[in-house]
Amino acid sequence: MDTSNLPKVKVGILGGTGLYKIDSLKVLQTVELDTPFGRPSDSYVIGELEGVTVAFLSRHGQGHRLLPSEVNYRANIFGFKLLGVEKLISVNSVGSLKEEIRPRDIVLADQFIDRTHRPNTFFGEGVVGHISFADPVCPVLSRHLYLVARDLQLRVHPGGTYVCIEGPAFSTRAESRVYRLLQADVIGMTAATEARLAREAEICYVTMNLVTDYDVWKSEEESVSVELVLENLKYNIEHAREIIKKAVSTIDRIEGESCLCREALKNAIVTSRETMNPETVKKLAPLISRYIS
Repeated sequence: MDTSNLPKVKVGILGGTGLYKIDSLKVLQTVELDTPFGRPSDSYVIGELEGVTVAFLSRHGQGHRLLPSEVNYRANIFGFKLLGVEKLISVNSVGSLKEEIRPRDIVLADQFIDRTHRPNTFFGEGVVGHISFADPVCPVLSRHLYLVARDLQLRVHPGGTYVCIEGPAFSTRAESRVYRLLQADVIGMTAATEARLAREAEICYVTMNLVTDYDVWKSEEESVSVELVLENLKYNIEHAREIIKKAVSTIDRIEGESCLCREALKNAIVTSRETMNPETVKKLAPLISRYIS
């Protein structure tokens, strides 16, 4: 796969519901990609944000065309990899499963319970890899966003467990209560899949979760509706933009800090080189070439 003509960008931003663009982004170009896993959700917008070149992608496409189950997560993350992205900031809307996590709060989830049934690995077809995933988000990038949000005096939680469901319907009351029994903190439909793929792609990943509601476990609260979600999301999107701008402008502060994300595939590929499917090797070259040459 020839990537020589593609722009090289170190920071990626993955916009979720409500965040389809960043107003202060000075657009330099848009890039259409076709990956071995199909087409990403939309074009990648390459631009300057606070003097830093970034790549922005709308997870659900401009105009919100894609259900959580219809998003081509593999193509989205693979596309960021082709562009050279090393740090990926994801924005997700979530429901709260705990009293102390209020609507309009921000949660930097650092654990996942995955209840989805969708493609969530690049491996297979003759090349097998098993990544370590005990700590599924980048601790360095997550702490950076937390400190930025705290400096902006926003209500931010520096960790938490995210239950990822298939959707598109919200939970039943019984399901919501079960997730509370599991001691989960928030519930959404996208981040766990992205985190797993970002780790396989050796990209530092963090998910900034914008709390829109109390899900349906809190019987005295208004039931979850699209109207309620969008009202609270509109409020929080502006805060998300503030965090992203400041986090990007100060990203050089964490350049010297080490994490395990960038070597996630070291010793993870178990298929012997001589038995690997050549076509799969070619397809996964941007991910695995440095480990099997």
